[in-house]
Amino acid sequence: MTEYGRGSGSQPWHPEDPLYGDQGYTGQQYAQQQPQQSQPPYGQQQHYPEQQQYGWDPSQGAGGPGPYAPAGQGGTYGGQPGQYTGGPSEYYEYDTGTTGYPQQQAPYVGEQHTGQHEQIRQQQAHAQQQAQAQQQAQAQRQAPARQEPPEEWHPDPVEDKISLFDDQEDAPPAPVDDEPEPREERGRGRERRGKGKGGREKTKKRRSGTACLLVAVVLVGVVGGGGYLAYDYWQTHFGAAPDFSGEGSGEVQVEIPKNSSLTTMGQALQKAGVVKSVGAFTEAAGKNPKGKSIQAGTYTLRKEMSGAAAVEMMTNAANFLTIAEGRRAVQIYGAIDEKLGLPAGTTKDIAKNQAKSLGLPEWANSDPKIKDPLEGFLYPSQYSAGKGTKPEAILRQMVARAKENYAKQDLEGKAKELGLKSPLQLITVASLVNAEGMTHDDFRKMSRVVYNRLKPTNTETNGKLEFDSTYNYLKNQSKLDLSPKQIRAFDDPYNTYFYKGLPPGPIGNPGEQALKAAMDPEPGDWYYFVSINEKTTFTKNLQEHQKLVDEFNKSRKTQ
Repeated sequence: MTEYGRGSGSQPWHPEDPLYGDQGYTGQQYAQQQPQQSQPPYGQQQHYPEQQQYGWDPSQGAGGPGPYAPAGQGGTYGGQPGQYTGGPSEYYEYDTGTTGYPQQQAPYVGEQHTGQHEQIRQQQAHAQQQAQAQQQAQAQRQAPARQEPPEEWHPDPVEDKISLFDDQEDAPPAPVDDEPEPREERGRGRERRGKGKGGREKTKKRRSGTACLLVAVVLVGVVGGGGYLAYDYWQTHFGAAPDFSGEGSGEVQVEIPKNSSLTTMGQALQKAGVVKSVGAFTEAAGKNPKGKSIQAGTYTLRKEMSGAAAVEMMTNAANFLTIAEGRRAVQIYGAIDEKLGLPAGTTKDIAKNQAKSLGLPEWANSDPKIKDPLEGFLYPSQYSAGKGTKPEAILRQMVARAKENYAKQDLEGKAKELGLKSPLQLITVASLVNAEGMTHDDFRKMSRVVYNRLKPTNTETNGKLEFDSTYNYLKNQSKLDLSPKQIRAFDDPYNTYFYKGLPPGPIGNPGEQALKAAMDPEPGDWYYFVSINEKTTFTKNLQEHQKLVDEFNKSRKTQ
């Protein structure tokens, strides 16, 4: 008969059994069986001054409260119920295996069933493991997911300080909080702690590598910059100037102003892409005997020429056509035909048929009586006319050059100021000055003679210019001995002996100095002039003029 229940025989295991969990023990059974002995409820400790207090831990595998005698030692339960007899008074605790203090004998009823106790303990341990596993699983489901810190993140503030030259030992790690990590995170925490030193070493190596790279870049920049400056200084002061090679390709027009130095020429050529540097041109010009004889004008050159090739092309007379000041259009047409090896009259026909497409200004050709619309717009200068050049290309260059120079002057304003009707009349005055004057020193006085004869109050010539140059122009000749009767009888708009005022248009292509003289005549009362032995003398009346004419004729007879 067992003492675990009041019935006989084996009974099924029940949660109310004292071995199932920590249900507490009230001692009611002992109270029923032994009313004469008063015991405190189970779970309350008895105090003995001579021994240490221990609590009961159900997880230690014990079958119930209180210590039990080890197997094979001590006496057995017998005699009176709840009474223990014989055997030593030592007992072992199940959790540590150490010898415990003797405790008061707890009353116990019944026989000892060692096998049944062992089975119950195993069932209890299994149930406790399952309960613990369920609690852990539930805690994991309820707990928020813990985010791992970034791999490069370091909690130690000392680690965050970056130094270019960090050769010192790593600072000691920050104190670790004593708060235990969650059970499920302990494994990973140990893994991270295990990698902490290696991670710091890798970070240190990365920082050291970055510092070395930065230092290397700075050094390379300093050395490279210094080397470039040194090379540039050497090249500028001692080395050969940068230069292209070969004769170049393509075609480009370059304008070389008057009184330009070789450096100014080189700057114009470099800007146009002809030469690579100014020095390349000036060095080549200095080595070429003709380099200093380069004249102002419009040059048709090639792109990316060597300095020597550019100088050679600009000094080779065979590649250029030079137009002198005051030349008539018909004379220029003949010069182009001759230069390009074309039949006579070829350029004249092109000019007549393509005049409107050559880029004349709007105020040109204002009078239908004009003999040649290009007259006055074929600007005197030097032009490229090498092999293969077309006549219309040269004419277009001349017109463009004339427009460029005329645009620099206030022709319209000056024309009104001087009592002229249009800028074209101002060009006409300049052409007369250029045709009649012997030198540039004569141009401003000659301009004054023109304006004085055009005045309505002119009683010396009665408003007529009476210039031989206008008659020679319409006759396409250049004669000095002209019959006054013949000249005065010839009816033509360009004959200033027959008509008052200016001819319909220019009688030649004036240069810059003649144009400036026409715009700014020298003050004076001159109406006449005579040129003797390359010297021009101006007079105010006819009597003085006739004396000079007689002297001129006398000098011609003696020659």
